[in-house]
Amino acid sequence: MRMYLESLGCRLNYAEMAGLGRQLVEAGHELAASAGDADICVLNSCAVTGEAARKSRQLVRQLAQVNPRARLVVTGCYATLEGEATAALPNVELVVSNARKDELLSLIASRAADSRIAPRDAERLPLQPGDGELGRTRAFVKVQDGCHNRCTFCIVTVARGEERSRPAVEVVAEINGLHQAGYQEAVLTGVHLGGYGRDRGEDLRSLMTALLEETAIPRLRLSSLEPFDLDAGFFALWQQSGGRLMPHLHLPAQSGSDTVLRRMARRNRVADFEALVAAARAHIPGLTLTTDLIAGFPGEGGEQFGETVAFARRVGFAHMHVFPYSARAGTAAARFAGQAPEAERRRRSRLLNELDAELGRTVREDMLGQVRPVLWENRSPRPDTGLFPASTEVWSGLTDNYLRVRMAAPEGLDLHNRITQTRLVSLVGYELQGQLICSADDQLRR
Repeated sequence: MRMYLESLGCRLNYAEMAGLGRQLVEAGHELAASAGDADICVLNSCAVTGEAARKSRQLVRQLAQVNPRARLVVTGCYATLEGEATAALPNVELVVSNARKDELLSLIASRAADSRIAPRDAERLPLQPGDGELGRTRAFVKVQDGCHNRCTFCIVTVARGEERSRPAVEVVAEINGLHQAGYQEAVLTGVHLGGYGRDRGEDLRSLMTALLEETAIPRLRLSSLEPFDLDAGFFALWQQSGGRLMPHLHLPAQSGSDTVLRRMARRNRVADFEALVAAARAHIPGLTLTTDLIAGFPGEGGEQFGETVAFARRVGFAHMHVFPYSARAGTAAARFAGQAPEAERRRRSRLLNELDAELGRTVREDMLGQVRPVLWENRSPRPDTGLFPASTEVWSGLTDNYLRVRMAAPEGLDLHNRITQTRLVSLVGYELQGQLICSADDQLRR
């Protein structure tokens, strides 16, 4: 059977679909490059905001329109919170809640076995980096699910349930398999990644120690970590990693006002966050920081918004994911007084996005002249700027500290899934431009 997998929302959703894709291929199925070529389409939906829920519904309808004969399987947070509404959407044959997501492979297999569509011959090959939608240079690995925090704005704790962690030995085995298949980087994901292992008498530090000792994949990266889960001693891991633990942290701040943080039921304050950042920067050379911010949370007045702007400037984030507050039914914040008008939430969101562009440019300018390892992902369309000679190809990749780089390389030189030492020589718009510091042949022979 030909399967098309689609995901909306967080990296965890993507990690789940990537894992399912590998399982399907191992079971003898084929991954389709588009919904129109598939017998079964699987959507991992999102409901973190009202807009995300709307996009989930819209995407189901689009899949049904593109391929009316395909069976649709919908899972994820929207499917969990709005199961009946999901089942009523066009062509949806199966709705799988997050609680049953681990059964997806068997549930899909039973649908495929019952299908009146003639099965196609499928070559049983493991996904390789660059093969199809799920085959990339970086693998997203789910290590944890669920969350015990009760942030007043968040519906994900309802949709995902209690915390569950995978055994460390299982994570080690998966990453070793991914490395053997050719992946150069593994990104660990979870709903509450910093809470890893609490249900098993383990913790994130012990998992990372096991990965550093028992795997050889060149790059390990952590996705979103709540700042209140960490202490200054955690960052010693980077000094012990031999450069394999990437110098980038995503720490969701949500607000830079203590007043707002209390209304959000966040378990840290602004001073705690900034002290943690100082400790991280002291331990991790070249560290970049990204964050999430909510604009227009109930009760956030002009003074509190100004505190968030000042906070972001002090920290100097490389990127800020800015969300205008969206009231979600079932959360405490949806019942709070002081709900800001939508126009004001949008205005504050726009101002934070403008600040993000300013701060991001400053961070990237400070990197100019540095030499950093870049994992090259794909050929990039040649911009119509005259920057790149006609006899070259333009490649796009990510530095160890998660900055996008483009570079010209000789035609025919395949940099895909290679890590090269690259000098950051200029900034064009929001993108760094790179230059190999020795000949490409020398680097690719290593």
